[in-house]
Amino acid sequence: MRIGLQVPKFTWDGGRAEIGKTFGRIARDADQAGLSSLWVMDHFFQIFGAPEGEMLEAYTALGYAAALTERITLGTLVTGVTYRHPGLLIKTVTTLDVLSGGRACLGIGAAWNEEEHRGLGVPYPPTAERFERLEETLQIAHRMWDGDESPFEGKYYRLERPLNHPPAVNRPKILIGGGGEKKTLRLLARYGDAGNLFDGPDPAVIPHKLAVLRGHCEAVGRDYAQIHKTVLSNLFLTRDGAAEGSQTPEQAVERLARLGELGVDEVIVNSRVVSRPGVFDLFAEVADGLAGVVPAGR
Repeated sequence: MRIGLQVPKFTWDGGRAEIGKTFGRIARDADQAGLSSLWVMDHFFQIFGAPEGEMLEAYTALGYAAALTERITLGTLVTGVTYRHPGLLIKTVTTLDVLSGGRACLGIGAAWNEEEHRGLGVPYPPTAERFERLEETLQIAHRMWDGDESPFEGKYYRLERPLNHPPAVNRPKILIGGGGEKKTLRLLARYGDAGNLFDGPDPAVIPHKLAVLRGHCEAVGRDYAQIHKTVLSNLFLTRDGAAEGSQTPEQAVERLARLGELGVDEVIVNSRVVSRPGVFDLFAEVADGLAGVVPAGR
C-alpha cells in the first residue's frame, strides 16, 4: 500500500515571495521521504477558504516540481475537463512526462466549480455535456498516447491530426476522480487506470463504491484488479500525537491500513502542517509502515 501527498493550499510563512521556495522544499522532501505521488488541485481560485487565497496554476507548478524531484509521480487531483482543450491537455501532460523522465499522471474529472469558470470567462456547460466532453477527452487521450494521428470526430471536439511528439517516456496513467455511480465509475471502468474516492465518516461508502466499480468492470470485460484505487484523506502528523486532531506515525499507519483492508491501493493525504520542517521524517515512517500492507483483493 502506498501514500501520496496533495498540496491544496499555498499560503505559508514568508508570503508570496517564498511560495516557490516552500513548495519546492515540500516536493523534494516528499520525494526523498519515499512518498509515491505528489498532487496539486487544478483550480484557479482557492476553494479552501476565500477564493482570493493563494492558488497556483497546476501544470506550471508540476513542471517546477519535476525539476526538483527524481522518482515521485506527479499529477492533478483533478483537472476539470472544461479548462483545457483535450488536444492541448494531452500535449501538456506528455511534456510533463518527458521532462520528468516518465512520472506524469493525468488526473481528470467532469469539473464542478462554476464560480471560477464564470470569473475567468470559461464556458460552463450543463452536467450532462461535461460528462460527454469528459468521455471524448478520455478517448482522445488514449488515441494520442497510442500514437494514432488519424482524425478524431466527436460531438464536441474535432482534431484533424492529433500529433503528439515527442511521445511520453512512460504512457501516463489516467486517474478519474469522483464516485458517481452511473457515470464516473462507468467511465473509470472503461477508460481509467486509477480512480479517486473521498475518505468520509461512513465506513460503508468506500466498499460500496468499489463494489459498483467492480460491477462496471464486469460489464465491459475489464479486469477490476488492473485499476489502481486511491482515496483522498486528511493527515495531521506529530511525533507524540498530543496536538488536537493529530496522530503519531504508528497511529496513522493503523488508520490508513484499514483502508487497505477495504481494497484501497494508495491513500493521498492533505496535511495542514506540510510546510513545517521535520514533518517528512514522520511521513517517511508512515510510508515505510504502509509498504508491507497488501490491499484486499490483491
